[in-house]
Amino acid sequence: MKREGPVIGGQAVLEGVMMRSPKYTAIAVRKDNEIVTKREENFSISDRYPFLKAPVLRGAVALIEMLVIGVRALSYSAEVVSDGEEELNSRDIFLAVVMALAFALLLFIVFPTILTKFIAGSIKSPFLLNLIEGLVRILVFLLYLISISSMKDIKRFFEYHGAEHKAVHCYESGEELTVENARKYTTLHPRCGTSFLLVVMVVSILLFSMLGWPGIGARITFRVLLFPVVAGISYEFIRFAGKSNSVFVQLLSAPGLWLQKLTTREPDDSQLEVALEALKCVLSGGDGIAG
Repeated sequence: MKREGPVIGGQAVLEGVMMRSPKYTAIAVRKDNEIVTKREENFSISDRYPFLKAPVLRGAVALIEMLVIGVRALSYSAEVVSDGEEELNSRDIFLAVVMALAFALLLFIVFPTILTKFIAGSIKSPFLLNLIEGLVRILVFLLYLISISSMKDIKRFFEYHGAEHKAVHCYESGEELTVENARKYTTLHPRCGTSFLLVVMVVSILLFSMLGWPGIGARITFRVLLFPVVAGISYEFIRFAGKSNSVFVQLLSAPGLWLQKLTTREPDDSQLEVALEALKCVLSGGDGIAG
């Protein structure tokens, strides 16, 4: 039985999980034998400017806001785990988001389009050139995920990612939020950010193919400028896929779920407990320590 209630999303943080509902963001972090929780009310720029809630635009806004919230959540979890080192201030968060976006654009936009120039040879078809570039982009993304997934600290991070998905599945299925109930669910979820990134790459192939194959400077400029549009379209697909039971949509979503096998791991019960505390906190509120 599906639960009727707010849509919940989240992400892994250091030794914990962040959960987000339309109204609140909650973070749960394990420190020694306790779980420290924190809840904050959400404030979106789209509440001040309602036109930003329009389809596609809302996806671009959501991406930026989730980057900011994600960096803040990681900063808070680091503060808890490291015995109270100072949390990032607004300037630090802004710089971290800008650096994250710059890194993503360089690695997944600029590098593939430059590399395609050298491997495409004498191919003249704009569609084929854009297709090759898109495949290079996906390959770079896969190699990046494979390389970081072998790191010890990242593996633990991915276990909390799996715990987040299991907790959300348990909530969406209408079951009581217990470790025993959450344990049986899959670590894969159709609304995951990993799936979103793969959709971004596929959408970019289709959209960029309409622009032909201009000079390298123009290509990079167009791709950077159109990235918010690509993100917005991808957001709408992920949003729709998360609600749809259509076999066709499930087939389209399958590659993103397969990719999550690289970014999630089976969590242990203590990690599931943390994810469930974050979920309970975002649903019912409360700050403090859970034993």
